[in-house]
Amino acid sequence: MFDLETKKSILDKTKLFVLDMDGTFYLDNDILDGALDFLLAVKETGKDFIFFTNNSSTTPDLYINKLSKMNCHITRDQIMTSADVMIRYLKSEYAGKSVYVLATTPVKESFKAEGINVFEPSIPEKEGYEPAGCDKIPDIVVVCFDKELTYNRLTNACTYIRRGAKFLSTHLDVNCPVKDGFIIDSGAICDAITKSTGVSPKFVGKPFKETVDMVIDKTGVKRDEISFVGDRLYTDVATGVKNGANGILVLTGEATVDDIETSDVKPDAVFESIKEMGEILKS
Repeated sequence: MFDLETKKSILDKTKLFVLDMDGTFYLDNDILDGALDFLLAVKETGKDFIFFTNNSSTTPDLYINKLSKMNCHITRDQIMTSADVMIRYLKSEYAGKSVYVLATTPVKESFKAEGINVFEPSIPEKEGYEPAGCDKIPDIVVVCFDKELTYNRLTNACTYIRRGAKFLSTHLDVNCPVKDGFIIDSGAICDAITKSTGVSPKFVGKPFKETVDMVIDKTGVKRDEISFVGDRLYTDVATGVKNGANGILVLTGEATVDDIETSDVKPDAVFESIKEMGEILKS
């Protein structure tokens, strides 16, 4: 689909590779073949990389620990998540506002640690969904990839949104790839809330401009010298091609070659894997 010269050209012009994780660098707990070799090739050619995942179910520190077990050792400034983008967005646009966060415990605590005014229902949620928080509502509801989601919390989110809370979400991914298939992701949770309330969320993770803006601010690399690399057309690739950067598709996760034909998002280049990217970089 893409000849070797096209692939070489996109790799040559790229100064910063923004790497997806699930389905691109590893799958579940297994690193993909050639992933570490790719990072070595990036270093040897004077380029740079950061990891960016839409997966907001885990904090960056836990991702760093997970990667270290795969013999990939990075620092905090080499990884961003859609939750990081959301925290930055809340501080910029809604400083001091109360925020009800649907998230795993570690991610919710990371919001608090960054100074976000996290809203807690007046009646503990474990005591029943019907009365929780009825005496007051938060300014904002934020939906992350909440693997601890309960019916109670989902109901509270819908109630708050119906009563006027703004509806935001870290990312629109419907499914998260795992070794044996897929599991429900943030986008599917948001779809349920939208179906119930009639309100759609604002997303800030990939493929939206807030993500690209944060990457540029943090790294200082020019927009057209950044390539977003991943296995999904509508998030990873779209982040680049819709925001003045580059979008590279790898075929080790969700998207297939056939999907490209029917998608309105066309990658700047397609590689079989991150391993192939590393091999061409080295050459």
